[in-house]
Amino acid sequence: MPEPLNPRLLDQCVEGCAQSHQRLLELSDSLSHEELEAPSRLPGWSRKILLGHLALNALSHVHLLESASRGEHAEQYPGGPVARQNAIDEVAGWSPEDTVATLRRAVYTLEGAWAGANFDTWNGTGTAASGSALVMHQLPFLRWREVTIHLTDLDVGVEYSEWPDLYVRLELDRQKMAWAASHPMGLTQFPQNVMALPEKQRLAWLVQREQIDGLPKGPGL
Repeated sequence: MPEPLNPRLLDQCVEGCAQSHQRLLELSDSLSHEELEAPSRLPGWSRKILLGHLALNALSHVHLLESASRGEHAEQYPGGPVARQNAIDEVAGWSPEDTVATLRRAVYTLEGAWAGANFDTWNGTGTAASGSALVMHQLPFLRWREVTIHLTDLDVGVEYSEWPDLYVRLELDRQKMAWAASHPMGLTQFPQNVMALPEKQRLAWLVQREQIDGLPKGPGL
């Protein structure tokens, strides 16, 4: 059961994500065509495809919010995982210029949707790409996660040590609950060697963006 709408937390996530959006747009503008076509840290994904995914993700949130504003419960990606993958595959054919321009338009369309959302919209529901139910007021945090982690995946010098402190705290809380829910009684707390890690490194391990000697692969998102 999701937490009820917390206006202050919602504002903090919107503000934090907007700042991360600006970092993303600044970096995407700075990349040459060759750099955009170069591999990211995600296997099989170029930087251009990763930026295109971030544009499509933003537009999927716009779709959810617009549907919720009409009282409708929508899928994040109409057509499900196949439609989502087909859209990502199409990004490979975009030009670098179109990719960056589409990302910028998508970011500001999403931020406009946030600004226009009212109480009823934020409390509307939808279905995430994973198939799980979500409430619209969760979207700014989820978008912040998407941008933060993929900024590191772009491999342009933004490491997990730069992840925003508030994002890290909120994500660690979620990861702690997910860990507890997926482990049997008596093993619901993070192991001591995981807790001994600095918070940002702990999170990077949990979301599989850092491999730690002596620890297995983290659980991921």
